[in-house]
Amino acid sequence: MGTPKPTQDYRGAFALLTLLFFMWGFITVTNDLLVATFRSIFALTALESSLVQFAFFGAYFVISLIYYIVSLVFGDPINRIGYKSGMVIGLTGAGIGCALFYPAAQLASYPFFLLALFVLASGVTILQIAANPYATIMGRPESATGRLNLAQGFNSLGTTLGPLVGAILIFKVFSSGQQSTTAVASAYLVYALLF
Repeated sequence: MGTPKPTQDYRGAFALLTLLFFMWGFITVTNDLLVATFRSIFALTALESSLVQFAFFGAYFVISLIYYIVSLVFGDPINRIGYKSGMVIGLTGAGIGCALFYPAAQLASYPFFLLALFVLASGVTILQIAANPYATIMGRPESATGRLNLAQGFNSLGTTLGPLVGAILIFKVFSSGQQSTTAVASAYLVYALLF
């Protein structure tokens, strides 16, 4: 279910897939901006501000572990629902996580921001679970490694541009001259729309 036929032309679909790789690279490194921004806004210690990375990458571990256990007990969920449905679920989760930044900003709640990051990263994790193998089966088997490497290259491009674009959005476009939860939430609402 969801496995493409080798005779199909997947250039357009692969271009969209590489955009997804770009997006999750982009959103992942924006955490670095959040660490410094939240540290300033909420007057956090270094340990408290490191919870940004803990919440985000902790979701990778938790969701991957849950996925593994579910796969052992019930079979691989992506094989049941298909790669595309898996990516839609991942994108939806990531979008919801980004949208949760708005109520977190309204409440000025650091724990709520951490929850939003966990939900966001959960969506990105599901997206990766579906997108990585899908990239390898979109076309001839002998070029599978090349497709995955190209997609990963766009992921790296996202990690290169993410901090720059995030800084522009948070500190220039949505800022009124000072760091604020509203500026962070506004940037993440843009990301929610993109997801």
